Amino acid sequence: MGARQARFGLSLPNRGVLIGAATTKDLLDTAVAAEETGFFDSVWVGDSLFHKPRLEAMLTLAAIAGRTRRVRLGTVCLATFVIRHPIWVASQWASLDVISEGRAVLGVCLGGGMPAELAPFGVSPDERVGRMTEGIKVVRRLWTEDHVSHKGTYYQFTDLSLAPKPVQTPCPIWIASNPKGRIAQSEVVQRAMRRIGRLGDGYMTDNVTPEEFAARWKTIGDTARAHGRDPARLESSLHLMVNINDDRIKAYEEARRFLQFYYSFDPGPELMEGWVAYGPPEAVSRKIMSYVAAGCTVPILRFAAFDQLGQLKRAARDVMPAVTV
Repeated sequence: MGARQARFGLSLPNRGVLIGAATTKDLLDTAVAAEETGFFDSVWVGDSLFHKPRLEAMLTLAAIAGRTRRVRLGTVCLATFVIRHPIWVASQWASLDVISEGRAVLGVCLGGGMPAELAPFGVSPDERVGRMTEGIKVVRRLWTEDHVSHKGTYYQFTDLSLAPKPVQTPCPIWIASNPKGRIAQSEVVQRAMRRIGRLGDGYMTDNVTPEEFAARWKTIGDTARAHGRDPARLESSLHLMVNINDDRIKAYEEARRFLQFYYSFDPGPELMEGWVAYGPPEAVSRKIMSYVAAGCTVPILRFAAFDQLGQLKRAARDVMPAVTV
């Protein structure tokens, strides 16, 4: 797929409200500030219920919708999709799209397979792929059809008509997939990429090399084309941690402290190198652009720093002009 002008997203640390790294006001103010810079096309939040709890994603995005006018609003990703009934997801997300006047982008994934997330809902880890695939199909039908009946492996219902329906037609669904370690070179990855090519309007990932990103994006495009879909209509995104500091060592140290605090584990040097763009603006810009060159159409930046607004201002001044030319 040919290169396209990248449109940038900002990922907000909605888990930070629970652990003292941010306040609700910080999140909303940062979303507004990102829109006002003119450099960011979208704002995103994460999702988890018990494993790494945070402000609930859809409610948080609804609050952001009320404070913004232009930026798209998305989940990166809705990790609880497989434990939410797709009828509720369809209804709630359609309402978010109406509230935001057509700005919602639903990012879904399998979730982490953690027992604490799955067991209370009677979901086993080996059902996640089937539930995600079937759930996407149910949501799409409820958004676009009336008098929908469905008899699947996990969900069954008869003659339902959802209202309201989304403003967008179609309302986009992106699929996140980020296999790591030994699994990263296996047929499992190819199946995941082909699934995105068949079902997704976009691809989301993190912590891959530009070469891995390009190869997986090609598989998605080839699969889409083979199923009669136009690859040029698909989008691709990378969730990239960022810390801007003229002192590269200090940027590294703060990013590592923040990520350890936020995700409750020490990322370590190897993960840091793949996951984070850190250091002076030129180094951060160079890493971002390596993914744009690999086919990333929506780099989603998360500031791995305790001063979110400060990093946003620095990015708007010293990084974004270089990567949006």
